[in-house]
Amino acid sequence: MANIILENETLKISITNKGAALQSLYNKVTELEYLWNGNKDFWAKQSPVLFPIIGGLKNNEYEYENRIYSLNRHGFARDNDFIAVQINDTKAVFTFGSNEKTEICYPFKFIFSVEYSIENDTVFCKYNIENKGQNVMYFSVGGHPAFNVPLTENTNFEDWFLHFNEIENCGVYPLTKDGLIKENSTAFFDSNNILPLKKSLFYEDALVFKELKSTKISIKSSKVTNGLTMQFNNFPYFGIWSAKDADFVCLEPWCGVADTEDSNGNFINKQGIVKLDANNTFVNTWTIKLW
Repeated sequence: MANIILENETLKISITNKGAALQSLYNKVTELEYLWNGNKDFWAKQSPVLFPIIGGLKNNEYEYENRIYSLNRHGFARDNDFIAVQINDTKAVFTFGSNEKTEICYPFKFIFSVEYSIENDTVFCKYNIENKGQNVMYFSVGGHPAFNVPLTENTNFEDWFLHFNEIENCGVYPLTKDGLIKENSTAFFDSNNILPLKKSLFYEDALVFKELKSTKISIKSSKVTNGLTMQFNNFPYFGIWSAKDADFVCLEPWCGVADTEDSNGNFINKQGIVKLDANNTFVNTWTIKLW
């Protein structure tokens, strides 16, 4: 199936039905491509959707109602085909529902929709999750878009920085070699809101934050006027990541987080898990402004 294209006077974006993933974020005014190209030598993905878990489970397993289930890192949504519906030139919806295959590893009935829309220079990504079962549904959901850094040809990776819209003092939660979160944070921010980018930042995997005050993070450089701003008002966790020595940075708004290294595997009590009553709907949105 061909990618769906959304386009207005400023932006042209592309989304594939495989995982409802962004494939391109192009600003026609700046003539820049903002999304990572998926070079498999570093990381073959570009903007996977994370559902029904984020990060890894301890031993790739969880327990629910006295049964053990297995789920791989970041869940199964990114590996499945969504049904794509083009609403108009600037809006498209991608839908994926539970089935016999998903219920083997995730015993909940759901309809998961990812809606993309564009307005002026801004991209909107909305998650809509319907609990179609008779019991409380437990899940996590989040984004994983990778942005080109450097964004322009006349700069390099170290010319760029992340600008947070609030002064931060929180620590970062290190990951084990198995991708689990350590129980205690380590010092990171010290009353500042600027994070200079350097590739060694990500040599020990992602930066995981649980206590950010900011609801906006921008990728900027002092050498050019171009950049982008992600806004994520209702996502309590956030990840920042890049593959080793790659020319991209992922900004990852999360409703949920990986298991801690001392997790007992109980899904109902999993840290950050979202609880959705039967016949209810969960909605959350993040945006990217490209300039």
